[in-house]
Amino acid sequence: MIRRDRGSEHPKTFKFLAKITQEEIRVESKMCTCINYSHNRLTIDQLFDTETSKPRLELLREHLFKEGRLEEDTALLIIENGERLLGNEETLLENLKLPITVCGDIHGQFYDLMKLFEIGGPPETTQYLFLGDYVDRGCFSIECVLYLWSLKIHYPTTLFLLRGNHECRHLTEYFTFKTECNIKYSERIYDACMNAFDSLPLAALINKKILCIHGGLSPEIHTLDDIKKIDRFQEPPSYGPMCDLLWSDPIENYDSNDEENFSSNTARGCSYFYTFKAVNDFLQRNALITIIRAHEAQDLGYRMYRKQTGSDFPSLMTIFSAPNYCDVYQNKAAILQYDKNNVMNIKQFKHSEHPYWLPNFMDVFQWSLPFICEKVTELLISILNIFKEDESDDNDICRREIIRNKIRTVGKMAIVYSSLREKHENVLNLKGIAPPVDGEGEAEKLLKQHLPPKIPFSTAKILDRVNERMPPPVSTSVEENKQPVAITQQGNAKKIANPTVDNG
Repeated sequence: MIRRDRGSEHPKTFKFLAKITQEEIRVESKMCTCINYSHNRLTIDQLFDTETSKPRLELLREHLFKEGRLEEDTALLIIENGERLLGNEETLLENLKLPITVCGDIHGQFYDLMKLFEIGGPPETTQYLFLGDYVDRGCFSIECVLYLWSLKIHYPTTLFLLRGNHECRHLTEYFTFKTECNIKYSERIYDACMNAFDSLPLAALINKKILCIHGGLSPEIHTLDDIKKIDRFQEPPSYGPMCDLLWSDPIENYDSNDEENFSSNTARGCSYFYTFKAVNDFLQRNALITIIRAHEAQDLGYRMYRKQTGSDFPSLMTIFSAPNYCDVYQNKAAILQYDKNNVMNIKQFKHSEHPYWLPNFMDVFQWSLPFICEKVTELLISILNIFKEDESDDNDICRREIIRNKIRTVGKMAIVYSSLREKHENVLNLKGIAPPVDGEGEAEKLLKQHLPPKIPFSTAKILDRVNERMPPPVSTSVEENKQPVAITQQGNAKKIANPTVDNG
């Protein structure tokens, strides 16, 4: 166990003493690859307690763990009841007290979510704050939603859920959540989830001194009151303060003394990079000590950035709670526990085994079709070549030419199916970072990669860059093409090139 003590007197506020501890938790993985699949769908009468009108959590957990599903009305009741509770909360949750456990991205990794609760403590006795991104990329997103929403119903004042950039229609249609809902339930469930996502708060304030958000800061947000003014009950726009809270990132050279506060986020294709100066100014202006955010995969599950001016405490922290992200990254996950004595304990954990799904929810027939067609075309070419060799009659030149044309046609088909077969093989190697099979541009190049069985974290991040960008919009208006600006030290705005979204 590595312990690092950090203490400081926070300027303009109060004496703040905090200890940050890093601890790797070793929990024996539960093998889920051979679980007994539950075929029955739970009804409202089976799942909901008649006295409390709340779902039975243990029954739900065990049922979902066995890949069991719910009757559609049962799932809708959980989602809609959770939506009402979320909709009644403020856009900025201000009354979060210590102790509390802060969690980053989950991304449909339900079996790792179960391990998170083993490590972080049971929700009935532990206060939790989740920073968003519950869906997409993993194969068990709807299970995560149903379980977290059920926990919210049981513990509305001690379990809090913020919105991430993936809790929107645009990304869930492009990635896997909508497909997953249609396979496991119906579009009715998907629409209910989208309405619930529109109700998720955007930020939280712990102990009145720590701001928690999914992505980061915005040049249009100067005070906490600016967050409160945002109308969150909508699909997140492609620019503006709501977009920035969900999409922005710290700049790569965060530790440098950059004069600009914000610059165009070329990695995401939208929003901004923010600098240490932007964070430091925001913290001092709002009498805060740090910002905790998620949004970026981390090899160790967390990252601490440059210390705030006049303090030994990091100005910014990133927490990521999806281990072995996309079944490829080989990263650890982390959660941050903050107790009443101002001690921050970072707990790391590794991934759990889970049932297997083909990437992008492809069915076996769809995946294997190019393999079958390739072999069939090879067989046809062999048969036609036999006929060609048997033709020795000089008077039957026309027939031989017809056979030659057929061979050429079938040969072209063989090339196409061979290419599709290679793509589908690479989809298996890429696992969760595989883009849609019919992708173009960068996505097409990604599907042609020849990869080892285990990909290093740094390589996985490079390969997955195409999936980290905002997907191209269906239609782009003049307003959506609005150019972002870089904010200089003097507060002057200068236009910068709006990066082209090339997502393949």
